[in-house]
Amino acid sequence: MEKILIVDDDRSTCEMLSLTLQKEGYKTIQGYTGTDAIKQCGDEPAPDLMILDVMLPDKDGWEVCKEVRKFSEVPIIMLTAKDNMLEKILGLELGADDYITKPFDMKEVVARVKAVLRRIKSLKKSNGQSRKIAEYENLVIDMNRYELKLAGKVQEAPPKELELLFYLASNPNKVFTRDQLLDDVWGFEYYGDSRTIDVHIKRLRAKLEGISDKWQLKTVWGVGYKFEVEE
Repeated sequence: MEKILIVDDDRSTCEMLSLTLQKEGYKTIQGYTGTDAIKQCGDEPAPDLMILDVMLPDKDGWEVCKEVRKFSEVPIIMLTAKDNMLEKILGLELGADDYITKPFDMKEVVARVKAVLRRIKSLKKSNGQSRKIAEYENLVIDMNRYELKLAGKVQEAPPKELELLFYLASNPNKVFTRDQLLDDVWGFEYYGDSRTIDVHIKRLRAKLEGISDKWQLKTVWGVGYKFEVEE
């Protein structure tokens, strides 16, 4: 039985989410502050997924997400009251796996929880089957360690940037649409905006600039992106 941590200072929201997820067969625990969230993510056994509200009384959800990512890869779904793409992208860049805008439909919450858990299970399974490393000149993407090395030096990068870069680099010279990348990297049932991909590509290019002339993240106008390798 997977354990889901629900963090929201509105206790009625926590109760509503708990009851719904329990009916789906999940075990739930609750927290009401950012401090609660950080502590419970560090407990053993750790939760399998956290639903995290952005607006908390002590630490906001962005700060909590950043702190948790220092010691845990627990999947995080952000709850936000603002339908603001920049805020959503910020959460994804800090390591969140998905976001839900309030007010939300409970069926959507359940669908997203299942989609994120399914994607994580698939990733763990594939990690056990292969080395999950992509290597090119001056570039090593090690998904076993979630580590990016550029010219031999470790470069900090949010999990989603690494997953996106690894996916493209594992399929050299293959063109992917934005929707394909959302489906395959963020999960089949991810209801995101394709601009999320553009922002992540832009940030990756800033990190990769000048590293090698043997490969590049290339825009295929009117279609999407590819990891182009010199043949």
